[in-house]
Amino acid sequence: MTKKILVLPGDGIGPEIIAEAEKVLRVLIDKYGLGAELDHGLVGGAAYDDSGTPLPEHTLDQARAADAVLLGAVGGPKWDDLDTAVRPEKGLLGLRAGLDLFANLRPAILYPQLADASSLKPEIVSGLDIMIVRELTGGIYFGEPRGFREADGHRTGFNTLVYSEPEIERIGQVAFDIARKRDSRVCSVDKANVLESTALWREVITRMGADYADVELSHMYVDNAAMQLVRAPKQFDVMVTTNMFGDILSDCAAMLTGSIGMLPSASLDANGKGMYEPIHGSAPDIAGKGLANPLATILSVAMMLRYTLDEAALAERIEVAVEAVLDQHLRTPDIMAEGAIEVGTAAMGDAVVAAL
Repeated sequence: MTKKILVLPGDGIGPEIIAEAEKVLRVLIDKYGLGAELDHGLVGGAAYDDSGTPLPEHTLDQARAADAVLLGAVGGPKWDDLDTAVRPEKGLLGLRAGLDLFANLRPAILYPQLADASSLKPEIVSGLDIMIVRELTGGIYFGEPRGFREADGHRTGFNTLVYSEPEIERIGQVAFDIARKRDSRVCSVDKANVLESTALWREVITRMGADYADVELSHMYVDNAAMQLVRAPKQFDVMVTTNMFGDILSDCAAMLTGSIGMLPSASLDANGKGMYEPIHGSAPDIAGKGLANPLATILSVAMMLRYTLDEAALAERIEVAVEAVLDQHLRTPDIMAEGAIEVGTAAMGDAVVAAL
């Protein structure tokens, strides 16, 4: 049965890195029998420029009809002065909410070929393999009321941090189930000492832990978790946390691996449908220059094959191809090292295709 993949290049370097991921998908379709067809749409700043909204209804309809969505990146200084309601990032949040993509999976894996690219000592990060499970459709990014108000001659900005028991339970289940397939350890990250919403988070996760007796559960305040990620990151297996904390900690973990340009992500609904994207942003400063690293986007395709399309063997082919390219000492500028061969975006994508 043919699967439908919606491709949303987005803004900045998005179209460049998506082009390389599409090369890989074409090989899988043409050479390896992947039953998939690609559709294309607009989101973010590109959509705003075209229709005055960062998430056109047509794009959301396309996404709902697709089995999986492949996204490049959204945003950039071109749209910084827009009203908050129509900023490119609203398109991304709207996709997450509209598709109920509540579970964000962000692996932080250090490829041995890139050990020297990490800012930490090799003995601290060698063998690093963390999965950060981030709640994606609740918390302070979506809480109401929010906005600005004026009183006593000055403006105040306000947001609302809210979590319900069902929201916590479903993301907790994802984390525990993933841990069972890994090293059976979950660290739940919160700020339960000062935030009632995350005091409830800790209470619910603790209660769930009793149903997963084979999984070791620990808790950590978010400030300590940030410190521990830098001090001794290999102590973690699966980390589960709120929307905002996960946003921050996953970017921190990304740099442990040498470059944010290497890490993919998956955002899943309750039935396995997902949106797949690199965790880096649109990098407008290098857009159009052919310098962007496409490997995170290509590895996002591998996650798509594994989590949504039920094609684990093809996912592994991509991952092996990426390793082969790194073994050839090919590097984009973000992971360049002494003695390596610097290549651009398209050349890196072509090398992965050749390895496939």
